[in-house]
Amino acid sequence: MILMQGRNEMNKKVQKTIIAISVLAIVLIFAWFLKDILVPYIRLEIRNDVDGARELLASKGIFGCLAIVIVEALQMLVVFIPTEFIQISSSLSYPFYISMLLCELGVCLGATIIYILVRFFSFSSRGSEMGEARIDQVTTGKKKERGTILLMYILFIMPVISLGAICYYGSRKKLPYGKYILTVFTGVIPDIISANLIGSATTYFILKDLPFPILILLIVLLALILFTVLFIILYKVYFKEDEGTPDSALNSFFFRLVHLLRRGKQKLHVDDELIKDRKAPYVVLFNHDSFFDFYYSRQLIKNNNPAYVINRHLMSPWPLRSLGVKAGFIPKRMFSFDMTTPMQIMRMVRNGFSVVIFPQARLSITGRSYPILDRGAAFYRKLKCDLVIGSIRGAFFANPKWRKKFYKSDIYVRAEKVITKEEMTSMSDDELNSLIEESLYHDASKDIVNKYLQKDKAEGLEQVLYRCAFCGELYTTKGIGNDFICTACGKTLTFDETYHFTEEPYTIGNYYDMIVGLERKDMDSTCLKEDVDTVIFSEKGRYRTKEKGTCTLSKEGFTYSSGDNSFSVGFDKLSALPFSCGKEFETYNGDRLYYFYTVRNKVQVVRWALMADLFKEKADEQEN
Repeated sequence: MILMQGRNEMNKKVQKTIIAISVLAIVLIFAWFLKDILVPYIRLEIRNDVDGARELLASKGIFGCLAIVIVEALQMLVVFIPTEFIQISSSLSYPFYISMLLCELGVCLGATIIYILVRFFSFSSRGSEMGEARIDQVTTGKKKERGTILLMYILFIMPVISLGAICYYGSRKKLPYGKYILTVFTGVIPDIISANLIGSATTYFILKDLPFPILILLIVLLALILFTVLFIILYKVYFKEDEGTPDSALNSFFFRLVHLLRRGKQKLHVDDELIKDRKAPYVVLFNHDSFFDFYYSRQLIKNNNPAYVINRHLMSPWPLRSLGVKAGFIPKRMFSFDMTTPMQIMRMVRNGFSVVIFPQARLSITGRSYPILDRGAAFYRKLKCDLVIGSIRGAFFANPKWRKKFYKSDIYVRAEKVITKEEMTSMSDDELNSLIEESLYHDASKDIVNKYLQKDKAEGLEQVLYRCAFCGELYTTKGIGNDFICTACGKTLTFDETYHFTEEPYTIGNYYDMIVGLERKDMDSTCLKEDVDTVIFSEKGRYRTKEKGTCTLSKEGFTYSSGDNSFSVGFDKLSALPFSCGKEFETYNGDRLYYFYTVRNKVQVVRWALMADLFKEKADEQEN
């Protein structure tokens, strides 16, 4: 033990010595380069002495080029000194193509030195450890070789992490040297080109008196072109692997990107005890309280990459549709008959991939789970794999459907129950459907896991609680700060830190139930009719059209009319009217998806959705 400690201390001293020598070498070489080449060269350029500038570079010969290569390599080794300094200096002193080559040689030399030090001498430094700590913050999912390479490409275009830190990270992931150095060589191209463009543009700016705004615009445009070209190259060469499955690079890139965007927004607590050793494939069902449930649920499934069944409209634009399918997502038409989706789920399961489904489909608007309209017991049994019931808690009040602002919260993700394929065979469809619905049901108001100290908890709530539950007036409610007020009768309710009203009806769900009671009393005579601005999407999202029309909703069904384009849907086919709070409601007609934006009072869309649910419920009762 004492001998090991002695060796560790000796290694630390050696590592510190290497770093100190490298820093000293960088300072000395860069000072020489600055004094003897860069400053004199710029002075000659300003005087437009082209012949003098060429003679200066020729007189320094190979030593000037070596200075750039060595400084670039040593800066990567030290980590905390940005490589951009020498890259910009190089572009100011040499033609663009020579500067690019020198910088690439410097990067590859530095990456090779790091690879040797890490792999053969277990070298590390405080700077590299801090850099890797940042990388670990954005690392999610599997640690496979391809995932490491993809992550390195992503990190190379992030300005907050040094090139050296990324090379230390890649060296410790046991990549073969060939793949490692190829990744470094291609991955640093955007960084080097950007730095060289800045240097070249700055030179032109000095010599030609180029307006500064135009200089900035040119740099931004060139950078955009560069990254677009790089993405196309990566897609053609690298992203093709495992295309169309959850193991695709596009799928990995998507979840890593979401992780970067969500970092710091919530603290995730994951309990995967029931499934951590379970082999794929299996189907996982989750409750659906917030838009980011797909991201939260992903944290539970660590031993394989699952496919997600998602709303087809989210992938309607052609580029997203193409990328989504290639990334292994399964699009589904909400509340519309669709044979393609079950076939794709079966294909994923047969190929060994787990599948994640949110059976309630719609985001909860009160914190209570919606009923499951598409009951899938028979289908789950046909898949011949285990069924996992998962839960997501704490997500509803963090980012409810009616509020754009996100509250930092603790989110709890847990595998609650496993129903084996053998157990499913011994259950009837009704028994299995009931078990699934009971297991997935969640009421956020009865399961408070956070305290909400914010002062604007009620703002936007009128988009859900559109009617005063006390006086019955429509569209007179308003959320102001933590108060929910009726402007007609003056009734005011206030939220406490647990997101409960301080008096009856106490919860958002209970208030909504009171509205449901009011609507139910008059539903036989209720007929909603509204002029709308309509956006129509084709089945594959390749085009959309706009028109004006009129929507009608009554106990007979839903009708839309707009000149020659009219249709009606009865409640034998219309399961629900999905909607976006304060924006629109929607439905399918054949292979087209219709989005209806009410001309007057956007708050009313939730009433259309509620009345559709009530009419559907009554129609089903009469049929049964």
